[in-house]
Amino acid sequence: MNITVVIPLYNEEESLPELATWIEQVMRANNYSYEIIFVDDGSKDKSWQVIEILSASNKAIRGIKFRRNYGKSAALNVAFEAAQGDVIITMDADLQDSPDEIPALYNMIVKDHFDLVSGWKKKRYDPITKTIPTKLFNWATRRVSGINNLHDFNCGLKSYKKDVVKSIEVYGEMHRYIPVIAKWAGFYKIGELPVQHQKRKYGYSKFGLERFVNGFLDLMTITFVSRFGKRPMHFFGPLGTIMFVIGFFTSVYLGASKLYYVYNNMRADKIADNPWFYIALTTMILGTMLFLAGFLGELIARNSPTRNSYLIEKRTN
Repeated sequence: MNITVVIPLYNEEESLPELATWIEQVMRANNYSYEIIFVDDGSKDKSWQVIEILSASNKAIRGIKFRRNYGKSAALNVAFEAAQGDVIITMDADLQDSPDEIPALYNMIVKDHFDLVSGWKKKRYDPITKTIPTKLFNWATRRVSGINNLHDFNCGLKSYKKDVVKSIEVYGEMHRYIPVIAKWAGFYKIGELPVQHQKRKYGYSKFGLERFVNGFLDLMTITFVSRFGKRPMHFFGPLGTIMFVIGFFTSVYLGASKLYYVYNNMRADKIADNPWFYIALTTMILGTMLFLAGFLGELIARNSPTRNSYLIEKRTN
């Protein structure tokens, strides 16, 4: 099978028939073998009934329904597990992503041998309250991830080699960072394709401004987990050492100063009256706690069932 189209959705009953018809026309025009996987993320409208009707009329259409709303990352992860195509293409269900981009996305994977291709909505039909935070978000992600050639990490229109989606796990709200996850999983050939962004035809956006705050928090999480998930002591250890050493030598200095004044019969305040004593004590305690956090992290990592999970690309006989 050439292509699997993955479409997560939440309350999109109006757009689904038009989207399915549009995708089918593109597939027939290019003679692709394909499947479409709609993932209903706990919709409250008639989205699932529409998917059942579409699936009955076209055997290439499959549906997965969540009992409640789990989020886009969960929907993508489940669909990735079920996908059978050589190339997996994701798009949103609101008709703002154009299926006409599918051939170009497919060719960049098959002919240009990219591991992942992300769409770039150069011209967006969104209010300024979304476009400016989006630019800041993408700038920060480029700086942290080192993927400097992508302008739109959160674009729902993407294409993947099958190996990519079968090798990564998407959870929480990490769908924004699939290119980052793929890169840290060893898939370095990541490309970008300028795509058309269309005005929303039905319904309303399901995402608010809080997604940008959560997005930066998720970026910090995925950066830490990817770099230190299997070696947490390498993060907590140096911080704990630095803080403990600073606190220890500050305490030694305060004690030595007190002894010097006493030995020379000079007036000296009590150590406990000096605020630096409490700063030093607090710093030593924090350093010790960071060390303990590192040890606990190592114990958890050592007993994790994925402690030795590595991605093997090829083997020789």
